[in-house]
Amino acid sequence: MFELKPTINALMRSKLGAILLILQLAITLAIVSNAVSIIQDRLTYLNKDTGYPEAEIFKFNSLNFDKKLDLLQQVELDEQTLRGLDGVIDAAAVSSVVLSGSGSSGGLRLKPEPQESKSVNMGYISGDEHLLSTLGVKVSEGRDFTAADVVVIDESDTQPSVVIVSRALSDDMFGQGNGLGETLYWGADPLTIVGIVDTMANQWPKSSFGTKTALVPMVRIGNFQKFLVRTEPQARAQVMRQIEELMLANHRERVISDVTGLDQKKARYDAKDVLMMRMLMTLIVVLVVVTALGVFGLSTFNISKRTKQIGTRRALGARKSAIVRYFVVENALICSVGLVLGGAAAVLLGQKLMNWYSVPALGYHFIATTAGLLLLMSLLSVLMPALRAANISPSIATRSV
Repeated sequence: MFELKPTINALMRSKLGAILLILQLAITLAIVSNAVSIIQDRLTYLNKDTGYPEAEIFKFNSLNFDKKLDLLQQVELDEQTLRGLDGVIDAAAVSSVVLSGSGSSGGLRLKPEPQESKSVNMGYISGDEHLLSTLGVKVSEGRDFTAADVVVIDESDTQPSVVIVSRALSDDMFGQGNGLGETLYWGADPLTIVGIVDTMANQWPKSSFGTKTALVPMVRIGNFQKFLVRTEPQARAQVMRQIEELMLANHRERVISDVTGLDQKKARYDAKDVLMMRMLMTLIVVLVVVTALGVFGLSTFNISKRTKQIGTRRALGARKSAIVRYFVVENALICSVGLVLGGAAAVLLGQKLMNWYSVPALGYHFIATTAGLLLLMSLLSVLMPALRAANISPSIATRSV
């Protein structure tokens, strides 16, 4: 049985080093457990299915300068040209680009304004009857848009009457599986749900409403136009290289810009998350290494101070295993106090981060796992100094120091 009293008494005579190590362990546990939780949450988000074949889709912008140009006719010509290209599956002029972090959002309601009713925030994308095919998604319930559904807005107040929504939006408003055929209101204008897509992220996939998406059969005509193009899996790069020359051949008085793959747009949108994860992983490594060095250093310092004491115990018949056990128990006591304090600090820090930055609540399993690994790391760090202490010769250690 371990004799704790001598160990505790020895620690009380050398409080400063023990207190510093306790604080170091507590801070490491609090920060590392929360950092791991945040990394896990971001990894889950980054690996989440958006619903789109991102590697097959790209976008580009067209800015026209010709004031005499029939913009609607030009958009239709551009779409027809794009759809006729080898390797292109479909193309559409759109109001905004999914997964890009930029676009149009709004609220859909169960009753028209100004009546009070339940509402939901969503991101919406407008386009013609080719929009669904261009995005590479299919309705799991209902139907796709038809040409008759599409409204062209060019200095007109006409509004569409139908909408296709994501499963998340439908279930939020009407309960699971009950949305098809129901009516939602966009301001005071009614929209009938004619189709539901199971998985369809909007322009802000990491937002609280990132899975709540609405597709609206509406084409807005203007000098600045965005296009989405979906290609065969291996044809995208070749098609992207042709876009500028092809569009300028249709009409030269314009600028074609930002020819970018959808996966690249999402990578830019996610860049801050990836950078944050790398920084947190670096912080974790630094904290763990510094803590391990702290344990090693304190153990080495304690042994150098107690050389005579260790030698005396060895001369009185103490086994090497007893010497090793003494320092391991001492280290375990310090770790236990530090990890208990660190666990409490981790919970408090997790609550603050949740309130300040809306990160998910810290799971207790992150604290337990981190504490277990820190305890193991601490015990391994003390093992080498403890073994060295056990090898101190009684004849050398009992000399005057």
